[in-house]
Amino acid sequence: MADLKDLREQIDSVDGKIIEMFDQRIAISRKIGNIKRLTGKDVYDPAREKEKIDKIYDRAGYESRAYVEELYMKMMELSKKHQSKPSFGVLGRSLPHTYSPEIHNILCPDYTYDVIEMEPEQLDKLYSCGVFKGFNVTIPYKKDACARSDVLDGAAEATGSVNTVVFGDDGKVCGYNTDCYGFMYMVKRSGIEIEGKEVLVLGTGGASASVKYALKELGAAKITECGRTSDINYDNVYEEAKGVSVIVNCTPVGTYPEVNNELLDLTRFAELKACLDLVYNPSRTKFIQQAQKLGVKTCSGLPMLVAQAYKASLLFRGDREAAMKIPEGKVKDIEDTLRVLDSRMRNITLIGMPGSGKTTLAKKIAKITGRTMVDLDYAYKDKFGMTSAEAIGSLGEDSFRDNESLVASEVLPRSGLVISCGGGIVTRPDNEFFVRCNSNVFYIERPLSCLSDHNRPVSIKHGVEALYEQRKDKYESWCDYKLYYDRYEDYDEYTSKAVGDILAILSKED
Repeated sequence: MADLKDLREQIDSVDGKIIEMFDQRIAISRKIGNIKRLTGKDVYDPAREKEKIDKIYDRAGYESRAYVEELYMKMMELSKKHQSKPSFGVLGRSLPHTYSPEIHNILCPDYTYDVIEMEPEQLDKLYSCGVFKGFNVTIPYKKDACARSDVLDGAAEATGSVNTVVFGDDGKVCGYNTDCYGFMYMVKRSGIEIEGKEVLVLGTGGASASVKYALKELGAAKITECGRTSDINYDNVYEEAKGVSVIVNCTPVGTYPEVNNELLDLTRFAELKACLDLVYNPSRTKFIQQAQKLGVKTCSGLPMLVAQAYKASLLFRGDREAAMKIPEGKVKDIEDTLRVLDSRMRNITLIGMPGSGKTTLAKKIAKITGRTMVDLDYAYKDKFGMTSAEAIGSLGEDSFRDNESLVASEVLPRSGLVISCGGGIVTRPDNEFFVRCNSNVFYIERPLSCLSDHNRPVSIKHGVEALYEQRKDKYESWCDYKLYYDRYEDYDEYTSKAVGDILAILSKED
């Protein structure tokens, strides 16, 4: 007879696949509903439903056939319910990595939310098709959305920038700017002082217009705008704005997947006290990490993204009064959504000496959390066709480290993974940015006597003790959490304890 524990693990695995596939099915149902609205078709099609049930019944296995009709009738009922909800979305030209649908689905289940990727010549049809009750607006359509609006709120009128459109029952297009609220929420949450300060704004688009409006509301003494072709640009800004205390990045520079880009050398601003970045993916851009190394206050863009979405969500639900009177201070719905989203976005990344058990820990964490696990040594073999040990032996350590850095730059900026890094990842300073850009980083430390050098040519060549002395400071400075585990008689006991500790830390963050 099969082992009960093994069977439960099998059913957990099957359930994971079912949930993933059901989520895909519901998402497709939403798209079908929008097409039906566009073409004027009814959501309910009884002939199609009967045909579907008959086909599923014929395909079902002998154990499931007795239940398959009941199951699919329920799924179709839920799909129809989802299709019938009011439809909103986010409008942009290219939105391959947006988190807006996830945020709105967390904030409110009363409507569906889609990605609306369109070229400028398609906008007339979008505004007239009647599929969407409204939408958020991002690059490059915020100023166009303002021009198309019949009614504007105060922030939209003052900035000429609309990031939330709602179609009124009277046929009017209502344009709102919730970015201003989102930015002010982000600033107040971060504890960064704006009143009386000289602020430099990077970028000249719709986002910068909203930020400048909010900065004035927050009492900034002087606001300087910098753009590539502006009077103050990235060549003369160090002289023209040398006294700034706060810098705000309103450009998309540094956004995933082009994470290695940056605009300024922050060391040239002697009075700098704080940096804010509207970019939220990755969570720690080059701009933010450079500022952190200087010891100034920082804040990334996720709080702004969620806060502006919260206000937009109230408008989508028709509660304009609540949207205009959100209380000062932290809002529970925003904070709850922030915790969920930040946890899902950030990788769980393990660093430490070779032989400390990082791969085993990563596999166990991935199994428990349902995340994808990536071992950078395995990723190296997939990309270059040889193991790390083989590469060091045939190419030499320097060439191997170059290739390892390339793999790190491709894997670590992604989201929601469990990542085990090779012990030597810290030997290249440039890797620090990638390790930290989108991860909660855990340094796993164990007694040197517990570390094996089997099939580890660098450990054999240099000795474990020498490697530890070379690397320990970097392990500690690169990590967010350091976990030390002494000797354990049983290896499973050690790994279970470490996995439990890591998940406990993350749950407290959530």
